[in-house]
Amino acid sequence: MGTSWTVHLLENANSGRAGKVDLQQGLQQQLDLVVAQMSHWSEDSDLGRFNRAEPGSWHSLPAAFCEVLAFAMHVAHVSGGAYDPCAGALVNLWGFGSRQRYEQPGFQSPTPETVAFLLSQQGRRRLALDLPARRVRQPGGLLLDLSAVAKGYGVDRLARYLDSQGIRHYLLEVGGELRGAGSKPDGQPWWVMLEQVDGVADTMPQPPEMLLALHGLSVATSGDYRRFFQDGATRVSHTIDPRSGMPISNQLASVTVVHAECMAADAWSTALTVLGPEAGLALAEEQGLAARFLQRDGDGLRETLSSQMLAMLDE
Repeated sequence: MGTSWTVHLLENANSGRAGKVDLQQGLQQQLDLVVAQMSHWSEDSDLGRFNRAEPGSWHSLPAAFCEVLAFAMHVAHVSGGAYDPCAGALVNLWGFGSRQRYEQPGFQSPTPETVAFLLSQQGRRRLALDLPARRVRQPGGLLLDLSAVAKGYGVDRLARYLDSQGIRHYLLEVGGELRGAGSKPDGQPWWVMLEQVDGVADTMPQPPEMLLALHGLSVATSGDYRRFFQDGATRVSHTIDPRSGMPISNQLASVTVVHAECMAADAWSTALTVLGPEAGLALAEEQGLAARFLQRDGDGLRETLSSQMLAMLDE
């Protein structure tokens, strides 16, 4: 998936794991499954094969792929298209896909005319998802991209695997998305500091650092500072608004979502980032999401917390 993973765990000698299976091998197998089914970095993945499939063809989906795609389509619907797993062609166009990337020699930002043409094409390419039969139809030229949800799902798979092995105390991370359970050896919870925004001078106003105890919780952050390039004086973020086909320019530096499921935190943080500070906060309140918005304000940052995040911090 073009990223790394880390697991910290505390194993109880009395956990009763049968045969003391190799935990690292078991964990790697969980992530290998995600890569084999959902990676846009591999042409041999189920996703890669679907993206190259003939127009009008139907494809059976593995259970995990179907689960992730169904949730991604749900978030796409609720967010009014601010998040869209079918926007892979737009991601590629702006150089943030697996090939012809923005940091490679010869890359140029697409023209408004090119973006408009691609949007007009995508408008005629509708994904048909048959959940009961666990199959999906390729309308022709539609490129799925699950990079804003698959990493979180990978974290959830690691958690389920450790739970199945009787491991109750762990902190998991895949590509910066986190999930924790139980406590550390000293009895303290797994404290994590929310990701700070890069490129803000220490002398500029910004919110205080925020610590969260990940006891049965996940956290994911989407930010315009993670991957971007400069096009003249314009900062081009890797987060693309599928509705306009353009990188976001709503002054949101980052959105963090805390949720029981990392897959949900991952997808919702992206959707809220695209929506912007006002519409994003409104959707977070509507969906009962614990969210933290950091908005660029001059050379500093301004923080806004959803009511669910405020309630979580008061507990």
